[in-house]
Amino acid sequence: MSLRARITTPEEQGSRGEDAHLVTTYRAKLLEEIDLAEMSSLAAAERRARLERVLGHIISREGPVLSTVERSQLIRRVVDEALGLGILEPLLEDASITEIMVNGPDAIFVERAGKVEQLPLRFASDDQLMQTIERIVSTVNRRVDETNPMVDARLPSGERVNVIIPPLSLSGPVLTIRRFPRSFTLNELIGFGSLDEPMLYLLAGLVQAKFNLIVSGATGTGKTTLLNALSGLIPESERIITIEDSAELQLQQSHVIRLESRPPNVEGSGRITIRDLVRNSLRMRPDRIVVGEVRGGESLDMLQAMSTGHDGSLATVHANSAEDALMRLQTLASMSDVEIPFIALHDQINSAVDVIVQLTRFADGARRITEIALLDSHGSEPYRLATIARFNARPMASDGRVYGEFEYFPLPRRTADRLYMASQPIPQAFGVARAAHELTTREAR
Repeated sequence: MSLRARITTPEEQGSRGEDAHLVTTYRAKLLEEIDLAEMSSLAAAERRARLERVLGHIISREGPVLSTVERSQLIRRVVDEALGLGILEPLLEDASITEIMVNGPDAIFVERAGKVEQLPLRFASDDQLMQTIERIVSTVNRRVDETNPMVDARLPSGERVNVIIPPLSLSGPVLTIRRFPRSFTLNELIGFGSLDEPMLYLLAGLVQAKFNLIVSGATGTGKTTLLNALSGLIPESERIITIEDSAELQLQQSHVIRLESRPPNVEGSGRITIRDLVRNSLRMRPDRIVVGEVRGGESLDMLQAMSTGHDGSLATVHANSAEDALMRLQTLASMSDVEIPFIALHDQINSAVDVIVQLTRFADGARRITEIALLDSHGSEPYRLATIARFNARPMASDGRVYGEFEYFPLPRRTADRLYMASQPIPQAFGVARAAHELTTREAR
């Protein structure tokens, strides 16, 4: 077997059993020569540098004879295997990758620029993949085995990790790592085509005038990114409490309290839910409450907070349209341990929610605001949504991109008056409806 067959590109290495054997051999030699107690006392960067030096001496002493490139590739792979996450390590260092999906040892996918692609990488076996998974979950004091086959956790570096293993997964161990992009401003999102200037000025006015706002969208549409950008519009003087399952929001204001839910420990106790945190936040004198995602009974507590003096609250919900967002909020609120008739929940939503911002991810990977809708109904009236902005998409062009244009509609008089009282200007592109028939409204039941 030639050296080129043994040490090639990282992608080729991951697909060859011979390479895995070579890495395993030198990893064992490396572990024989290092002092584990001494290594544990070093910082991460020093630990890696020490391992690379020791392994370099081993290769020089015992062979094989390699080119400079081949030698550095072998050292990198062995140290990644001994210290990091093996073949996943380069993927975690690639800033263009936003999600890593391992569907068993033979299928590794990543998401780049909104598009999913399979990589020519593989783990040597289920056991090697399980060792990587166990190394990941151990960093957050969790364990995964047949009695605890699902783990959802956040790494110290910020990535969110989900693991599910047999017997629940029939494809072998499945690992999903979601990297959170850096926080973007609304101006940067304009550059990406997610919204435009009139929509930015309108959203700024709505947030600063303390409208309760729900960001809605399917998985991967950029709800958290937009929520983070919108939260940047909250005045510096206000006390903000953020509540999340996995801390992703990166608010820049000085008076921010960050709360994160906690899963049960290995004994099954000690769980703190989003609902517990929402309830507790009401005792903390918040000016604003920002909930990363409502997905259960905490929806009721959030709605009650919104309608009882905590104006300007922000939250996200999984839904495919503004109408679906209202229905989902109503369904989630009914999951609370407090039995409330659906009609009462309907009234609560009419009282609490002011604005729904709908996000969509298009076939070309672009994420855009496709609708801004105001909830313009009261009490037990059917939900009445007034569209004030929307994106009209055209069929995919020959270059594989989806183009379109934003369209604007007049604001209801009640919304315009509320913005005026908060000293917030109304962008000229929108205007104010003089009569009900000028509104672009629809009912949602």
